[in-house]
Amino acid sequence: MDQTIERSSNANRTFRVQAPLVDSVSCYCNVDSGLKTVAGARKFVSGSKLCIQSDISSHAHKTKNSRRERSRVQPPLLPGLPDDLAIACLVRVPHVEHSKLRLVCKRWYRLLAGNFFYSQRKSLGMAEEWVYVVKRDRDRRISWHAFDPTYQLWQPLPPVPGDYSEALGFGCAVLSGCHLYLFGGKDPIKGSMRRVIFYNARTNKWYRAPDMLRRRHFFGSCVINNCLYVAGGECEGIQRTLRSAEVFDPNRKRWSFIADMSTAMVPFIGVVYDGKWFVKGLGSHREVLSEAYNPDINAWSPVNSRMVAGWRNPSISMNGRLYALDCRDGCKLRVYDESTHSWIRFIDSKLHLGSSRALEAAALVPLNGKLCIIHNNMSISIVDVSSPDNQLTKFRLYK
Repeated sequence: MDQTIERSSNANRTFRVQAPLVDSVSCYCNVDSGLKTVAGARKFVSGSKLCIQSDISSHAHKTKNSRRERSRVQPPLLPGLPDDLAIACLVRVPHVEHSKLRLVCKRWYRLLAGNFFYSQRKSLGMAEEWVYVVKRDRDRRISWHAFDPTYQLWQPLPPVPGDYSEALGFGCAVLSGCHLYLFGGKDPIKGSMRRVIFYNARTNKWYRAPDMLRRRHFFGSCVINNCLYVAGGECEGIQRTLRSAEVFDPNRKRWSFIADMSTAMVPFIGVVYDGKWFVKGLGSHREVLSEAYNPDINAWSPVNSRMVAGWRNPSISMNGRLYALDCRDGCKLRVYDESTHSWIRFIDSKLHLGSSRALEAAALVPLNGKLCIIHNNMSISIVDVSSPDNQLTKFRLYK
């Protein structure tokens, strides 16, 4: 990967690695454990999502044929080493090389496809966080790419299934720690879809999942307790704007309806905060609406008007605090004060990038305890919200 790095003369360092200009929706993924996703470019997907790591089973790497395999002698994972020592070696291989490891033999493929292998990486502190970005080319076709921020390497994901190659207004989220879901959206020919697919980061393949109960596009979505929630949006027909909402449980592999929203809405902001899902959007008459969903009681409720008035997109909940950007290029950040129900200035980096569409902030995501601001040209600004001076680092990712 060709890259250039620049360092500023002041105390705060600035890193820039140049990349081509693209419209993007960003998905941030801890490929070994506890993934986080954000989809923020308003042109394509609205809202933000946070997923919860599923339980890890030390026997999850065993297959249906494991009994048959135990009945015959298997070659060692690494010649000359017992399997436990071989696994101890393999778990230390960087994740960017795992696609090559899967090609060695079937035993290595099965090992890398299971939870046991990644639970060992997590226990040894080897877990890595990656950045997944969906890009549109000039023909409006989308493709997913993964960036490894540790080694600064890009690699493409397998081609997305045809139904999503040109879709608009779809949702994306990560469930069960390693599954990147794409759901709903609008196909240029077929219209609104119920279709759901997911990418498994451990097998590097796309799969089908159960369809949603309603066709919808440009809807809101979030992840709470490893369950995927969707609400509102649009669909062709007389009732174009939707009130309905539903939830997907990956353990049961089924969708279920939940309580309808009070008013039909097309959400353009969403965040999980204080155990509730807050959404803000436009009603059927283009009026601004907002509601909060409480999964514990399966009910929607009004949102404090002062919170809604200052709530901008993108936004995110991190360490129990709600953050939102106060400028298009992400140079100013605000935090919500629950005691006064007001938004207060948190940081002004003084590093204004400009007013072009390419430099607008598309998404926020927590990454290694820091807050990352993603721009439409795939550049990233990192804010250390725990630092007294809120040190901000900027760098660009170029492919």
